[in-house]
Amino acid sequence: MRKNDNKIKYMKIVAFVILLIVLLIFFGVKIKLLIENQSIGKNKIIENKIEEKSEEIVEDKGIFRDYYKKANQKLDELTIDEKIAQLFIIGNSINTDYSELEKYQFGGYLFFNDFFKEKTSIQVRNLMESYQESSKIPLLIAVDEEGGSVIRVSNNKNISNTPFKSPSELYKNGGFENIKQDTINKSNLLNSLGINLNFAPVVDIANNPSDYMYSRALQKDKDKTVIYSKTVIKASKGLGVSYTLKHFPGYGNNMDTHIGSSIDIRTYEEIYNNDLEPFRAGIQEGAESVMVSHNIVTSIDEKNQASISPKVHELLRNELEFKGIIITDALNMGAIRDEKTIEQAIEKAIIAGNDMIILTIDENTTDKDGSKVTYSRVINAVKKALNNGIIEEELINNAVTRILAWKYYKNLIFK
Repeated sequence: MRKNDNKIKYMKIVAFVILLIVLLIFFGVKIKLLIENQSIGKNKIIENKIEEKSEEIVEDKGIFRDYYKKANQKLDELTIDEKIAQLFIIGNSINTDYSELEKYQFGGYLFFNDFFKEKTSIQVRNLMESYQESSKIPLLIAVDEEGGSVIRVSNNKNISNTPFKSPSELYKNGGFENIKQDTINKSNLLNSLGINLNFAPVVDIANNPSDYMYSRALQKDKDKTVIYSKTVIKASKGLGVSYTLKHFPGYGNNMDTHIGSSIDIRTYEEIYNNDLEPFRAGIQEGAESVMVSHNIVTSIDEKNQASISPKVHELLRNELEFKGIIITDALNMGAIRDEKTIEQAIEKAIIAGNDMIILTIDENTTDKDGSKVTYSRVINAVKKALNNGIIEEELINNAVTRILAWKYYKNLIFK
C-alpha cells in the first residue's frame, strides 16, 4: 500500500511540473507577443508623428518637397542644442576659434576677405574640407561674392587671376549672356574651393548713383533687373553652389544698414509693383534662398526692421509663394544692434519666420550695453525663449526641417 501511495504521489509531482512548464511556455509566448505588439505600436506612432510632421511642412509642395521625409527623420536624431545651432550661419575671420564652432555644430559658416588673404586655392580647399569633416551635419559654406565692390575670394590673385566684375559692368560689356557666363565661372571657382553658397545676386533696383546699393546693383529698371535675377538663378543650377536673392523686399535708396537704422517711406504700391518683381522672377526660376534686409519699410511694418518683421515674411511666403530658406542679413549690423539686445534680435528673427540667422561673433563682440556676446549665450537665449514659451518648438522644428531638406537637395547629406 505504501509503495502505491508513493508512486501516486510521485506521478502527481511529475504532472504538476509538466503543467507548470507548459504554462510558463504558453505565457512566455503571450508576453513576447504583447511586447512585440507594443513595440510595433510605438514604432507606428513614431512613424505617424513623422508623417504628420512631414505633412505640416510639405503641404506647400515647394522646391525641397522630395526631401522633407528624410529631413524629418534626421531632425529626430538631433538634440535641442543641435537643432538651435542649425539656425545659424556664423561669420568667420582669421581669428575665429573653430573649437567653439565644432562644439555647437552650427548650420553654416560665412567667410570674409581676411580669411582668404594670401592663401592658395589648395589651402582654402583643405580648410573647407577639415571644417566639413568636423561637423556632424554637413555645413553650408558661404561668401558674399557679388562682383565689383563686394568680393571675398576673387580679390586674392593666388585664387583668381582677375576679380569678378560688378553686374552693371558685366551687362555693359556683354549683356545678359556675359552675366550668365560670369555666374558659371564664379560657381565653378567657388565649388572648387569647397564653397557651396553665395550671398548674391543683389536684385535691388537702384538707378540713382547716390543710392547706397547703386554700385552693387544692375543699375537698370525693373524689367531688366527681372531678367538679371532669372539669368543668375538659372545659370547657377547644377554647379554645386546655391545663390541668394537679396535684399528683400527691395533696398530702394535707403542708407547703409551696417551703420544704423534706415527707414523706407515708399508706398506699398511702389514696392509691390516695382521692387518685388525681381524677387518673384528669381523665385519662379528656382531660387533656394532669399536674404531679408534691415530696412524699416513703413508701408509694410512701421515698427520692425524687415529682417525681424512677421508682416514682411508673410509677404514673402504668401504673396510671392516662396518655399525655400529665408535668411536674415547679419544680426550684428548697426541697424539691429543699436536698438535691441542679441537675445531680443534673435527671438524676433525666429518668430518673424527666418529659417537661418547670420551672426558674426569674435572675442571683441559685445552687446549695446557692453556685455560680451558668446556662442553659448546665443544658444542659451533661444533655449530660454523656448522654455518660457516665447518661441514655439514647432517654429524651430519647421525651420530646421527646411534647412536639412535644403542640405539633402544640395547633396550635402546623403543618408
